[in-house]
Amino acid sequence: MKPESRKGPLAGIKVLDLASVIMGPVAAQHLADMGADVIKVEAPEGDLTRSIGPRKSADMGAVFITCNRNKRSIVLDLKQPRAREVLHRLVAGSDVLIHSVRTAPARKLGLDYGELRKLNERLVYCHVKGYSDDGAYAGQPAFDDTMQAESGLAMLQSVVAGEPRYVPSSIVDKICAIHAAYAILLALFEREHSGQGQEVELPMFETITAFNLTEHLWGEAFQPPLGSMGYDSVRRGVRKPYPTKDGYLAFLPYSDLHWHKFFRLVGRPELVDDERLSTFPARMKNYDLVFSFVRETLRERTTAEWVKLFGDQDIPMAAVNQIEDMLEHPHLKSVDFWQSMEHPTEGTLRVASNPIGLKRTPPSIRRLAPRLGEHTREVLREYEFRGDEVDGLLAEGVARQWQAGATV
Repeated sequence: MKPESRKGPLAGIKVLDLASVIMGPVAAQHLADMGADVIKVEAPEGDLTRSIGPRKSADMGAVFITCNRNKRSIVLDLKQPRAREVLHRLVAGSDVLIHSVRTAPARKLGLDYGELRKLNERLVYCHVKGYSDDGAYAGQPAFDDTMQAESGLAMLQSVVAGEPRYVPSSIVDKICAIHAAYAILLALFEREHSGQGQEVELPMFETITAFNLTEHLWGEAFQPPLGSMGYDSVRRGVRKPYPTKDGYLAFLPYSDLHWHKFFRLVGRPELVDDERLSTFPARMKNYDLVFSFVRETLRERTTAEWVKLFGDQDIPMAAVNQIEDMLEHPHLKSVDFWQSMEHPTEGTLRVASNPIGLKRTPPSIRRLAPRLGEHTREVLREYEFRGDEVDGLLAEGVARQWQAGATV
């Protein structure tokens, strides 16, 4: 399949993506999928993820490819004063800037909001970082694992694992990426009324803490507290998929009706009137009894058999799949979730569609992830740099242009 040419709701919005790894780049990719013109501004060595995962070319690792579609890439060595001058000219003609450099180093690279605002009062400046600059931990380094630990998320895993564990996904980065994109959109919307841009701070620690404690604040939601922290029913060690005859099943009969259907389906209609199991409060009080009964019952049939039986009765459940199963999942296939697209240098790539369903102005995949510095000359000319200026910047190593046939 060839890249699409449709315009999205953010068509005409110019974004400078100076972030690296996952959080900032994924936030920028969300905007890019919606039609924004995202220019990835990279150092000469490129984004770290270019070297992470399987790859055909040295600068095109799998993680980079999945986080940077719909973008163009330019290379600027911001350690050089002339490169910072170039960046300032780009800022003057852009709507959004995203970066993930810590505050003190950012100032040295010319990324201070106060200075950039002088160049463009309409600029929406999004700084993704570990901790708010207003707090005690301002400026400290932060990564997905450290944020899982600091926020209590890793310790929540100990209920099941018996010790703290990290979620085996870059969950903090991706959650914060969504928040960053959301915050940028709010700032752009407000700009339509005020005519002014603004600084947007997106701290990982505060974001993931709010995310974790939505349900786990529990008794501490009141002052004085009405109990300890932690949503009991999701912290129980027995809360895990049930084993079946040949695999595992997530089984979630929430309502009394679901449970009554289940009891009858498995040949135990008398349990409908059992005071220990007949109502939601009773089942919560007798959770261990409920779990042991379901656990022993579900062992009697295969996963596919239970999926069919419960599906016919509209009882919530799901087979426990491997991530590999997603490639051939019948629902994903029915909605054309996976796209096979041709990259100019990397061959056929498997691309996940953006799941947001805007029916009139849908997201689109207009180009695949760029080579390092692939669009430097093109972008600089669009921002009204003269041809001889661009030649000089390239000759001096201030900027770099990728050449077809190059290894990086």
